[in-house]
Amino acid sequence: MAKHLFHVEKRTIPVGDHSIRLLILRPRSMGGEKPSGVLWVHGGGYQSGSAKDVFATRALSLVVKYGSILVSPDYRLSKKHPYPAALQDCYAALLYMKEHAEEIGFRPDQLMVGGESAGGGMAAALCMLAHDRGEVNIAFQMPLYPMLDDRDTPSSADNHAPNWNTKRNHKAWKRYLREAWGTDLVSCYAAPARRTDYRGLPPCYTFVGDIEPFYCETADYVRRLREAGVEAELDVYPGWFHAYDLFFPAKKIVREAIARFEERFAYAQAHYFAPQDTEDSR
Repeated sequence: MAKHLFHVEKRTIPVGDHSIRLLILRPRSMGGEKPSGVLWVHGGGYQSGSAKDVFATRALSLVVKYGSILVSPDYRLSKKHPYPAALQDCYAALLYMKEHAEEIGFRPDQLMVGGESAGGGMAAALCMLAHDRGEVNIAFQMPLYPMLDDRDTPSSADNHAPNWNTKRNHKAWKRYLREAWGTDLVSCYAAPARRTDYRGLPPCYTFVGDIEPFYCETADYVRRLREAGVEAELDVYPGWFHAYDLFFPAKKIVREAIARFEERFAYAQAHYFAPQDTEDSR
């Protein structure tokens, strides 16, 4: 998508004893009302990728077509920094968005999160951490084909589909979790499928292919949200391997899937709000 349709700003924010870079994407033309703000987390199995990957993801249309302001964090990768480094960085970016909503230019009661693959897993983890800490409220989550479960599921075990498979999945989880991998010591903030209580989490939309490793854990995530009384929708696409939509964006079925994703985002813009607590109201 042509960059003349949006403006890109780079910022650096402190996180503990280090700092991370944020990319902020704004539509060139801003309407009268403040738009929603979206924290979009890149994929890469927590071990690769960068904030600039956002330019090739579903998130870009949220800026160009729907006028949202998008923030993409360059979180630390597991090659050098295992869990919880990435979570700490992304949560710091989320708090930064809340605290600077007015200055960045989006409405604070419509702070959303999303991402593909590991970024989708991080989006889910952030919803859980934000709910439990009570420091920031998230209005809507879009964890697309998310990386949620460090344990084998029926679809992630013995999976040999293109792009992402059992071998790559095990390697990525082991690198992210280090000594905790393969044990019961894994937190739901590292692997969101470990959570048992889904009450109070934000409404959700996601999609996934039925031959990829994350099919079962994505379907289970949506089922458990619904059982907890959370509005959640899932679209499943037959024959799609991992990140199929990014490989074949021109295919008719992919264009239909993109339209469906954008339709659900437009619905969220009109219906989902989560006002932020102030210091006085705590």
